[in-house]
Amino acid sequence: MPPVHAAGGILWPLWPHESSPIAMNRAPNAPTDAARTLRLLSCNILAGASVQRYSDYFTRSVNAVLPGPSKLANLDSLAELLHEFDVVGLQEADAGSLRSGFLNQTRYIAEAAGMPYWSHQPNRPMVRVAHSANGLLSRIEPSEVIDYPLPGRIKGRGALFVRFGHGTEGLVVVIAHLSLGAAARLGQLAFIAELLAPYPHAVLMGDLNTEPSSPEMRLLFDKTSLQPPKVLTPTFPSWKPRRALDHILTSADIQLDRTWTLPRAFSDHLPLAAEIRLPHSLAAAAGATP
Repeated sequence: MPPVHAAGGILWPLWPHESSPIAMNRAPNAPTDAARTLRLLSCNILAGASVQRYSDYFTRSVNAVLPGPSKLANLDSLAELLHEFDVVGLQEADAGSLRSGFLNQTRYIAEAAGMPYWSHQPNRPMVRVAHSANGLLSRIEPSEVIDYPLPGRIKGRGALFVRFGHGTEGLVVVIAHLSLGAAARLGQLAFIAELLAPYPHAVLMGDLNTEPSSPEMRLLFDKTSLQPPKVLTPTFPSWKPRRALDHILTSADIQLDRTWTLPRAFSDHLPLAAEIRLPHSLAAAAGATP
């Protein structure tokens, strides 16, 4: 049975052809995975735009909605670093609009990095000028990918649900980009908590736009098996990181060995990396063994 992709909770099979949201052809010479160790990366790429100071939000506002070689160079630089990662979650990847030259940036990065499996979740189209998406890149074959729209007064946020393996014994990874407002985030994290409740082996990664001590994050930790980070890793703003807004959170049975940021900024957020260790049984169930 091929992997399946869904929008709004509706599933259909993905076959290995060119137009599939998950590219099913395995890249040549793809590195094998360690039996228990996985490397994860969460990265808000701001559609390829580079921001190095607050004033850039204003001085580069026109360039933000126009394609250009600097954006492609930024995506290429990120792709060069992905050879050491097994699962990558993207936020604010453009799904194909004017600002990206109508390029699906998730697919572009996956092909440039030699990542054999990819999928994306378009969230907020703005009259073909900008079309943000969450993205998945993986060296492990997922068995299921589901798009979930997140609640909020302003629509357009989503969570990408990815299962490696089958049933509750597999590994579930959710990639999300949450709202700026605390009230909206509270509802969105309550939704994610309900989504993850049946799954004891889980990872939540993404730009959550809040720090671990916030009331909405405490709700998430109370309602799921996800663990608060033991060490804060600031990611925002990328030029002088002071706030831990990007997270890779794991359930209690998944050992989080370390987290770190990549030294180069690809947007206004630093990419957040993590090395996790899976129990042997979970690694086997998730297909993460060599």
